[in-house]
Amino acid sequence: MKAMVMTRPGGVEVFEYREIDEPTIRTPTQVKVAIQCAGINPIDTKIRNRGVFFADALPAVLGCDGAGLVAEVGAEVTQFQPGDRVWFCHGGLGREQGNYAQYTVMEQTELAVMPQSVDFATAAAAPLVVITAWEAMFDRVRLATEQTILIHAGAGGVGHVAIQLALEHGARVATTVSSTEKAEYVTALGVEKVIHYRDSDLKEEVMEWTDGEGAQVVFDTVGGQVLTDCFAYTAEYGRVVTLLEPQGDVDWKTLRSKNLSLSFELMLSPMLRDLPAARQHQIDILDSAARLVDDGKLQVRVEQRLPLHDAAKAHTMIESGHGMGKLVLDTV
Repeated sequence: MKAMVMTRPGGVEVFEYREIDEPTIRTPTQVKVAIQCAGINPIDTKIRNRGVFFADALPAVLGCDGAGLVAEVGAEVTQFQPGDRVWFCHGGLGREQGNYAQYTVMEQTELAVMPQSVDFATAAAAPLVVITAWEAMFDRVRLATEQTILIHAGAGGVGHVAIQLALEHGARVATTVSSTEKAEYVTALGVEKVIHYRDSDLKEEVMEWTDGEGAQVVFDTVGGQVLTDCFAYTAEYGRVVTLLEPQGDVDWKTLRSKNLSLSFELMLSPMLRDLPAARQHQIDILDSAARLVDDGKLQVRVEQRLPLHDAAKAHTMIESGHGMGKLVLDTV
């Protein structure tokens, strides 16, 4: 089968588009999927640059997100049958094959039936960002109805999904953007407050929006200085959740003096650390998200589709700060 293979850590030149062995079912509970589209995430570019998570795993196929058709099932598979349309976040970290390829194999507990109202590209763009946004807001900081939440980078992959989930939950949402186009997009999603962070005093804008209280929840998808700065405009006893590891001088004094809670979200942990219960929880999230998509309450924006052999171009676009939503590879 055709695949885009990472040969070593480095720039996009480490990719090779070539034939590799087609995976086969090895246990009676596995499912073989003909991948139709693969989602691309920033974590893919970081793995390509720094190396995979597991020793002696190169060459490797990247790509955690995918959607496709069940091609074959093991003798004891009860949840799926050939022809089922499925989506998943599986592989791509170095241990299991990723989805920049035409086929993959996984346990039946590691995939879910995709929404029936969308195409494969939209489904492939969704799993990692949907699970990340869901776990961050509902599992980590337990966002409540009517709470104020500031979501950083609202037009991005995680951000635009988080906005919709928070609004559906009944929260009041503000977000940051870097351009007029992105402001128009998030406004159309229904956010209450749009902040152009390059031209505004972020703390002043948030405090004005919340009548001087500060946001009860802050969702940091950017990291670095953005994380430590946000403590100043988080409400007393508020909650902050971040996707990134703290860097540099973190303002622990403000965090403590305001009795803030700080949570971390890494949706890859169940794959990295072999956590079956957490993995099942993520499949449950995908099932719930599929219902929201089919009910018209959640839309995942696909900015551009590229052929599999253009994976390097897609990585370059992400690393240069591409526009809104997600990029997807067509693998057929």
